[in-house]
Amino acid sequence: MARHEFGIMQNAPRQGKRYDEYEPQKYNCISVDDDYLEDIVVKFNCIDFYWHTLDVKGKGIAYCGVTLIPPCSIKAFIDVIKDISGLSELKELSEKALRESKWIIHYGL
Repeated sequence: MARHEFGIMQNAPRQGKRYDEYEPQKYNCISVDDDYLEDIVVKFNCIDFYWHTLDVKGKGIAYCGVTLIPPCSIKAFIDVIKDISGLSELKELSEKALRESKWIIHYGL
């Protein structure tokens, strides 16, 4: 089963650094089944994210890559996932990151 990983970054990403290395344990990531995201992924396309580095700003998640979700985009991210029962753990993680003004890292497929 295809899975995405989401975690809270304790330190904000640094300008010029790439976050290509798969390190879910470093960010205490949770796994999310792709079945829950594949139908809503287009709803993320109006939200500002960064892909692999702060040097590449884009709309939507890097579905098969690494997404850096800034604190200013987390509320919009939560609005997309909040009513999907299979994403309750992701919603809780996102709400915690929002409360703490932390970045979220997403490892795609």
